[in-house]
Amino acid sequence: MAKIKQNSYVLFYFNHSKKWLVKISKKDSLHTHIGVIKHADAIGKEYGSRLVTNKDKYVYLIEPTMYDYVMKIQHGTQIVYPKDIGYIIARAGIGSGQKILEIGTGSGSLTSFVASIVKPRGHVYTFDVDENFMKIAEKNIKKAGMSKYVTQQKLDLKTSKKLPVEEADVALIDLGDPWTVLPQVRKMLKGSGAIFAICPTMNQLEKLTIALVENEFTDIESTEHIIRTIEAREGKTRHSFQGIGHTTYLCYARKAFFGRGSKKKSNSFIESETISDVESDAEST
Repeated sequence: MAKIKQNSYVLFYFNHSKKWLVKISKKDSLHTHIGVIKHADAIGKEYGSRLVTNKDKYVYLIEPTMYDYVMKIQHGTQIVYPKDIGYIIARAGIGSGQKILEIGTGSGSLTSFVASIVKPRGHVYTFDVDENFMKIAEKNIKKAGMSKYVTQQKLDLKTSKKLPVEEADVALIDLGDPWTVLPQVRKMLKGSGAIFAICPTMNQLEKLTIALVENEFTDIESTEHIIRTIEAREGKTRHSFQGIGHTTYLCYARKAFFGRGSKKKSNSFIESETISDVESDAEST
């Protein structure tokens, strides 16, 4: 039976839109529109219990999941949402023990979630160039309890001569110009290793796809994920008026070896064949 202690993280849950993620301190109280919630009243209680406020409203004491940490983190930049993270993890086959390369740490939402999947034997190596964002990400990763499984470093891989990672299983790129780091990423990935790039616009997606072919990546797939919430209530179930629509486009690919320079096929034939395959795949979807 998991009981709440001093310094435990708790999600005070009132309803879907009113919930607060706090670190329990017996001297603190949370003042809300539904009343005052005293941290001390939660200590010793089992997760799932509920507290009554001084306004006779109640909140449930929920043990936070990684989803809760991601949705409540401090935003220094636009975060990668769980609806996109879930597909990234499933499509790339991210699992325990893997080595993950991340370029563009951002607020650390994707970093934290992926670290929670690859731990305890795996590790995430994440790189950024903005110290302010890195400090925010460091706090968020620590809050999620993932610091042990993440290595942060300030490094511009576009210009770095030394590559800090080798034989990575998956590379995650969250840059405005992801195509600029593809040559470096390719060298750091294992054979058939996966890549996922976060692209806010279709123009970026198009330019990236062309660069992926030029850098010998295959199984290229571009997707957008939209989630719609349903308000399920007896006699009046309907679509929610609120929801998360477009957040980003995702581009997936795998490192391959096209055989350029082979005696059996000319370079031009292989390149045109690969580009045709990409165009055919796009038309079929």
